[in-house]
Amino acid sequence: MTDLLKTSLNRRTVLQAATVGATGVSPALRALVHAQGSDAPEKKEVKIGFIPLTDCASVVMASVMGFDKKHGVTIIPTKEASWAGVRDKLVNGELDFAHVLYGLVYGVHLGLAGPKKDMAVLMTLNHNGQAITLSKKLADKGAVNGAGLARLMAAEKREYTFAQTFPTGTHAMWLYYWLAANGIDPMKDAKVITVPPPQMVANMRVGNMDGFCVGEPWNHRAIMDGIGFTATTTQDIWKDHPEKVLGTTSEFVQKYPNTARAVTAAILEASRWIDESLANKTRMAETIAGKAYVNTGVDAINQRILGRYQDGLGKTWDDPNHMKFYNDGAVNFPYLSDGMWFLTQHKRWGLLKAHPDYLGVAKAINRMDVYRQAATATKTPLPKSDMRSHKLVDGVVWDGKDPARYADGFKLKA
Repeated sequence: MTDLLKTSLNRRTVLQAATVGATGVSPALRALVHAQGSDAPEKKEVKIGFIPLTDCASVVMASVMGFDKKHGVTIIPTKEASWAGVRDKLVNGELDFAHVLYGLVYGVHLGLAGPKKDMAVLMTLNHNGQAITLSKKLADKGAVNGAGLARLMAAEKREYTFAQTFPTGTHAMWLYYWLAANGIDPMKDAKVITVPPPQMVANMRVGNMDGFCVGEPWNHRAIMDGIGFTATTTQDIWKDHPEKVLGTTSEFVQKYPNTARAVTAAILEASRWIDESLANKTRMAETIAGKAYVNTGVDAINQRILGRYQDGLGKTWDDPNHMKFYNDGAVNFPYLSDGMWFLTQHKRWGLLKAHPDYLGVAKAINRMDVYRQAATATKTPLPKSDMRSHKLVDGVVWDGKDPARYADGFKLKA
């Protein structure tokens, strides 16, 4: 690098260079940025909100295991009561980041779920590991799966109530997709309510709902308490589906780009650590079961994270597609197609009145520049494409190529 270029790189230029993705920046420029200290996190202590769920594990373990300190930040995990509370605290700045529902971030960005705010997804935290639980009372009447539920609802007319965790969130979309795949219109044939995850089991116990979609450990908890059974897992709806993300506001990333990168890198390292061994997963389960985090017995967590499933009706199986946090980096990349899928479902069910600029919205929210920097720093493999393709439970393929046609192509829709 020439002396002229060195002298022209003032403080502002160096700071801007630090926010540029790892690709397209010369090694000499990166070295100069590093030497001037401008890649150090601007904010040393960050609050990350989480809901008591198994998939908060990578955020918690990044703090507990010290991966945050390695990257120059201190993570303060902050336990929250509901997704609406997480949304509000992210928007008003009480939280810096959150373990949060993919669809919640998109809903806030578009103003579909309360206050409108430009948002950012920095990484995917996990794939798989949610489920739809139905009441034991339904099983007693033969509704042990989707087809059986559809038959019962057609034969015994009454108001059937199902719960999800946030109107634009992942669990609402898994629930609607599964019901529709079985011929049940979630908007006409059922009443759908919103319930915070830790309150699902208690509400089913007192008869407030016929079924719910939620993350673990609350599906397994319903089985342990003898009140519900697993009708389907979400990985059976969509193998390796995106679930929770590391979310923040666009404003935060703009103001603290190095902090965003450092936190993403720390959680990437924690994700890798969790998936590395049985011993690590066991330690993780013991840690997050504690009162400060999920506040449940470790036995409610430690089976399904290892892929050991039971449905509560006598069936047991080993599921290779259980909850994954890293999977050699395949979990964490914020694919544009993943974000776009939630938009297609928001349109399908009438949350969006018109087709959005699917790709444009995803590019605005999913900060692959930050992710690629963090992946490079942690030697996490990167995929070749920003899109991926999957066939869902109804046989329909999603590849992100024609989202408007996909959204309009479903027989059941609002």
